Amino acid sequence: MPEGRPTLRAVLEEGLLARWYGDAPPGIALSMVSALYGTLMRWRRWAYRVGLRRQHRLDVPVVVVGNRTVGGAGKTPLVIALVGALRERGWRPGVLSRGYGRRSTGLQWVDGGSDAGTVGDEPLLVHLATGAPVAVDADRIAAANALVEAGCDVLIADDGLQHLRLGRVLEIEVQDARGLGNARVMPAGPLREPLPARLADFRVVHGREPHGTDVPMRLELSDARRLGGTAPSSRPLSGFAGRPVHAVAGIGHPARFFRALRDAGLAVLEHAFPDHHAFTDADFAAMRDAPVLMTGKDAVKCRRLDLPDAWEVPVTAVLPTPFIDALDHRLRESPRHVEP
Repeated sequence: MPEGRPTLRAVLEEGLLARWYGDAPPGIALSMVSALYGTLMRWRRWAYRVGLRRQHRLDVPVVVVGNRTVGGAGKTPLVIALVGALRERGWRPGVLSRGYGRRSTGLQWVDGGSDAGTVGDEPLLVHLATGAPVAVDADRIAAANALVEAGCDVLIADDGLQHLRLGRVLEIEVQDARGLGNARVMPAGPLREPLPARLADFRVVHGREPHGTDVPMRLELSDARRLGGTAPSSRPLSGFAGRPVHAVAGIGHPARFFRALRDAGLAVLEHAFPDHHAFTDADFAAMRDAPVLMTGKDAVKCRRLDLPDAWEVPVTAVLPTPFIDALDHRLRESPRHVEP
């Protein structure tokens, strides 16, 4: 976390993580709330399955990318990689998102001049990395329809495993090295809902050895790119070796970014912020003595700040070709929806 006294939120998060991914028991109170929440989520999925709640189905295939747990697991690099892979195979992909943490309402189209506070940090990063159409709306059906009208013939729904109202052809679950933790529903565990009877069509894992039919994903750091300035410049990570660097991460699992920088041979001063943190110049006041390296998700929110020695470190998801081939085949041959 940023230097200074830990906030109450940080202390609470640390306590929950110790229960979710460590050996600490959740306790009676969290377990009772978890049982109630899990029952409600099971009822919700059953209501969609038997038709009490209506699932909206489109005339183009929808691929849902998400994770079962609270927080990030590497969805955004995967979405970016899928857009590129499907485009190479002749598809015209579009991406829809609710734009978590944005200040705006209604349908928003993402473009190169968009502000992360208006469209959300992850949708902006996806568009800047791919150039693909990205529509943001709390009503994901409206966003999906807008993308179809714009000419997209396959849609990628970012972070939508639990959004059952939108019909889908395929589901892709992402897991990092932490897996499902204690496999309990929040707040006793990290799961967003009890594991459904029908699991995802593909499970993509990174940071650990794949098992069974798991699809391995490798996240690779690219050369750092300077933020701001009149002319873009890049520098290999090895160019930052030999002196400390400030590493900034406002993502679901900051330790993953810090570890990757250390694996690249850098001496890292860690600055972990809450996921989707809205950065200001004040956040970097104590970081003027060394270069600042940050994730792409954070960089899109810092483009207009006064940071003379700040650098984005892009992350690329590397996927096996047989997985992309299987995904392409399923999209062309599958029916237009699967049961919730």
